[in-house]
Amino acid sequence: MATFKFFKMHLRVPFLMLALIEFCVCVAAVYVSVYVRFDGQSLHEIESINSPVVTSILFGLVMPITMMAMGLYQSRFRGGILGVFLRSIIGFMCGAAVLALMYYLIPSLYLGRGVFALALIVAFFMVGTIRPMFFYYVDRDILKIRVLVLGAGEKAASIPRRLRRRVDRRGFRVVGYVPLDTDKSVAVDTAMVVNRGGQSLLDYCAANAIDEIVVAADERRNGMPLDELLKCKLYGIDIIDLLGFFEREQGKLPLDILRPDWLIYSDGFDSGAFRDVSKRLFDVVASAFILLITWPFMLITAIAIKLEDGINAPVFYGQSRVGHLGEPFHVLKFRSMSVNAERDGVAQWATKNDSRVTAVGNIIRQTRIDELPQILNVLRGDMSFVGPRPERPQFVEELAKEIPYYNERHAVKPGITGWAQVCYPYGASLQDSIQKQEFDLFYIKNHTIFLDMLILCQTAEVVLFGKGAR
Repeated sequence: MATFKFFKMHLRVPFLMLALIEFCVCVAAVYVSVYVRFDGQSLHEIESINSPVVTSILFGLVMPITMMAMGLYQSRFRGGILGVFLRSIIGFMCGAAVLALMYYLIPSLYLGRGVFALALIVAFFMVGTIRPMFFYYVDRDILKIRVLVLGAGEKAASIPRRLRRRVDRRGFRVVGYVPLDTDKSVAVDTAMVVNRGGQSLLDYCAANAIDEIVVAADERRNGMPLDELLKCKLYGIDIIDLLGFFEREQGKLPLDILRPDWLIYSDGFDSGAFRDVSKRLFDVVASAFILLITWPFMLITAIAIKLEDGINAPVFYGQSRVGHLGEPFHVLKFRSMSVNAERDGVAQWATKNDSRVTAVGNIIRQTRIDELPQILNVLRGDMSFVGPRPERPQFVEELAKEIPYYNERHAVKPGITGWAQVCYPYGASLQDSIQKQEFDLFYIKNHTIFLDMLILCQTAEVVLFGKGAR
């Protein structure tokens, strides 16, 4: 499945094509709805619609964006048919709400209730018809890039081990594994081991329509067929190392094979005055916007906490966390646990069905409302809106001893939401922290305003479906 890099993110061409098709479908739904509603008249003939082109394009843009917020353009989406259907309904409902608000603010864009309702119905059923056909062809090998893995040892075996499910392999098909003299043993499926029969690497790739070679050698200092790889590169075959392959396919950096030299010489980890100013501007605008639409929920939460625990009970809970460059700061959250939940002063992971969580606390944790006061931390400059989750100093000290490159997460400001939060459930153990660190390293290496906007958009799915809440 072809990809191209846009602001350091690998975007899959078929899914961009799906978004474009669904945009066109939604635009067409407006024209069809007008035709049906007004007995064969075209959109441009309706005097009550002041800006027909802008109105139809707006409808076509909002619907794919709200569907993207529901995770419906993720190549590794694992929700099944029922999950797609449910998210499509919620996506269209959210899109309808956004459009209704825009029509209220800009009356000249208004479609009319009848046309608007009919356009939603038409677009929903047209999208529902297109998507099954799209995924039928996406899951077939004709749209996947054909990959040859150079190596058949432990590192090569990590590909089928890490990418076990069909949705994980939507973008590629491994044709085979080429064993190297430096491999200590063959650790992959022997049926997939390539016997070139005296063919050069280039001849084999040409004969088998190989699009990409993934270098997964256990030992790279000796025994690498550099001349053959160069010929393949000049022939037009992409050459990528194993870490770059996982970075593209999984959106994370696997710690067990990560090397310091790869981090040093690879692109990324950008910083500078423009980056800092644009990031800060994004933080302030995003925080102000979220505060504007969530303050009623925050007020209701404060009242509910008081009603449950008494008028003298604290509404907020302050806690020391490790921030940018390892500097501590005081994070602010709605109190979701009983007062004095840690009487002995020892930091504890939150667990599933934690007895310390109050009734109100359980609700605001599931909906992530307890995180909203951190907007004040963002406005104050302690945090960014998007970034790695800030941890308590006690946990940082412990995890830094067990997890490679853990302190590197403090190279950027921590965030309310982040790449790890939208890609992985709540972390409440060492193994969970390792998994989330792999996603956090990807974010630190590739963070851009575009990625921040993508994460902010996908956070809607996390909140609505309670992914990772505890």
